[in-house]
This record gives sequence, structure tokens and C-alpha cells, in this order.
Amino acid sequence: MKRYGLLGRSLAHSFSQKYFTEKFRKLGIDARYDNFEIQDAGEIKELIRRIPELAGLNVTIPYKTEILPHLDQLDPAVEAMGAANTVVIRDGRTIGYNTDVDGFHTSIKPFLAHGMERALILGSGGAAKAVKYVLNRLGIETLVVSRNPGQRGDIGYAAINENAVAFHLLIVNTTPLGTWPDVATKPDIPYRALTRDHLLFDLVYNPEETAFLREGKQAGAQTINGLQMLHTQAERSWKLWNS
Repeated sequence: MKRYGLLGRSLAHSFSQKYFTEKFRKLGIDARYDNFEIQDAGEIKELIRRIPELAGLNVTIPYKTEILPHLDQLDPAVEAMGAANTVVIRDGRTIGYNTDVDGFHTSIKPFLAHGMERALILGSGGAAKAVKYVLNRLGIETLVVSRNPGQRGDIGYAAINENAVAFHLLIVNTTPLGTWPDVATKPDIPYRALTRDHLLFDLVYNPEETAFLREGKQAGAQTINGLQMLHTQAERSWKLWNS
């Protein structure tokens, strides 16, 4: 039996295990998908040694960037953006891919309107790197907002004023803020500056409407949650594992 799984630190409420377990049941596939909670990205090597049936892994917070040095090969897109969320395992060798790129691109592109030339990316983790990669390839300028700005060009939340929000009609939340059960939390930005010309995209999918998206909706902005992105990236992972 082939085995697959999700690598992360806290996976009690993850989507992937339920999604793939149901997929395997419906299609009559003899396979298993497990959650693997680890404390260090380097544990992937021991995991593969311990479970030789492993054929593929998804990677989530906080290991999308930390996993890279522990993989044998990286897809060119992963090398360019610096984050992987999917690992293909063949003959004990690991290859890193990023299916967040496919998921985000598919989800966001139909909603991009004229004038959305600049975007605020809230968060600077692995998911933010995929979002930045997609938007830049679509010709959209990006400004990354981080709790601990360190990379050149990143800024802190204290620097986000009403003018910054008005200037960036696309705002993408890549942080876990607002995820169940902490549904009251949201990124600290001046929501009063939002308008009906804004588009707010939240990678969080549980709950379907986060506090971040609710603020956007109240201002008349268009809002999108991360559910379609999640489905798309999961199916892309499955294709990579079985290519």
C-alpha cells in the first residue's frame, strides 16, 4: 500500500487527511494518508527511512522554507521562490515542488480587475513566497508585510497606513490569523480605508469567512477564501505523486 501524508507542527484541524482519505475511498485506491507532526524539518529523512512505503508528502506551516535543505532536488520554481509545499519520493530520493502556485494562480486570476497593479501580501512565510511569485509573474507589484521585517523590501505592520491600503487594491492574507478556533483574530491593518474597488484574498479556509474577509465585505470589497486554492493544490500534488 502506498502512503502519503502531511508534514507540519500542529495538524489537528488540517484539511488534507480528510480530503485524501475520502478521495481514496471514492476511487477505490489502496492508499493511506496520515498527518506527521514533527518538531524539525530534518525529521523528514528519518520518516522516509521508517516508512519506506511513503510516495509523497504535503508540507505546511512552518516548514515550507525550512524543508528545502533536506530535499535531494528542487523544482526550478521552488528554487526561484524559496518554498516547497509538496514532496515527491522516488527510490528514497526527495523532489520539492510548490503546488500553492497552481492553486493561487487558478483562484485569483478570474478576479483580477483593471487597476489592481499593486498588492499587499500579509505575512512572509512559505505561502507568501508562492503568492509573491504568482503575482509578480502576472505583472503585479507586491509589498510584503511581516511581523519581523528582515528581507529587503519587507515592511512591518506599523508602516501600513490608510494611504498604503488605498494604494494597494489587492490584499492577500497568507498568515494563519483568523483560523478556527481563533476566529476573532485578523491582520492589524486600517480596514477603514477599504473600498468596493478592493479585492481581499485570504488563504485561510476554516472558517469560510474570516474576520479579515468580513471587514472587506462590510466595506463592499470583493472577497475570496482559500478553499478553491486548497482543492487545486491538493489535486496538483496528487498528479505529481503519480506522474
